[in-house]
Amino acid sequence: MKTNTYNILNQRSGALVCVLSCALACTLASDADAQAFPTRPVRTLVPLAPGGGMDTVTRALSVKLGDAFSQSFVVDNRPGAGSQIALDILSTAAPDGHTLMMISATTVVHPLLYKSRYDIARDFTPITQVTAQGYVLVVHPSLPVKSALDFAQFLKANPDKVNYSSSGIGSLIHMSGELFKSATGTRMTHIPYKGMGAAYADLVGGQVQASFPTVISSIAYINGGRLRALAVTPGKRVPALPGVPTFAEAGIKGVVVVNWYGLIAPAKTPSGIINRLATEAGKAIQTPDMTKSLLAEGSEAVLSSPADFAAHMKAENEQWVRVVKAAGIKGN
Repeated sequence: MKTNTYNILNQRSGALVCVLSCALACTLASDADAQAFPTRPVRTLVPLAPGGGMDTVTRALSVKLGDAFSQSFVVDNRPGAGSQIALDILSTAAPDGHTLMMISATTVVHPLLYKSRYDIARDFTPITQVTAQGYVLVVHPSLPVKSALDFAQFLKANPDKVNYSSSGIGSLIHMSGELFKSATGTRMTHIPYKGMGAAYADLVGGQVQASFPTVISSIAYINGGRLRALAVTPGKRVPALPGVPTFAEAGIKGVVVVNWYGLIAPAKTPSGIINRLATEAGKAIQTPDMTKSLLAEGSEAVLSSPADFAAHMKAENEQWVRVVKAAGIKGN
């Protein structure tokens, strides 16, 4: 009996040593990969056309990362299909850190409305959130409201008589409107446009009475008196609009929306590489010129670990699942 017990313990000890040895080997391999990375130019996919906010931020960050790693970081714009084209490329790329992708909150929302081959949390590896950008509730000056509460009361008295515009079904502008309706128990009609250019034309012209655009794209209209700002969607006031309250400050709880940009990599990319990229991206966005550039784009830098970013995307998914279900939103 003693011999059997000894053999069992010996076998278990050997198995434990084997497991620990494998774990140590994996850690050492990951560290070695991280130290050698990158061995060639790094490609960062952008699922939108050149010239927009995401493209601008990605290019500025790529310059900083190129300097930090002494290697080229090249931006590759692959717009279309709600990020699916870029995600297809990323999903088949080698998990070695040499192919990355910048995504936004819309990348998380899109699969809730349209068929998608991917689960962002399952099929890719989060690196870091990079920025956060706020939205603002604006109304045409002809609407007799001066605050977000006034607007909610007006909608209750005039259900379905106010139209609000967005840049398309499933956009964060659209989702902000639906979240506001859910939080206030009000009704208004969503008018989707193919981009905010046409949406602004009708909004400023008074054909549409309200919207939830980005701060940066609407500030000229607000400062010029062509639109009235009632509340901002982040949890704190926006530096560009210091006199405009948050929804919580305005007396409406549950309306917090922040668009964001963040980096992801193929699944199974070594943790050492992921952590190095997150660290260097964090340093880059804190440099004075990058901070100034982000503020000029209506954004602010966000320092985020891979775990933080994963948790953030999970929370975003849960919030928008509730909104989509409550509002019965369906993609075309």
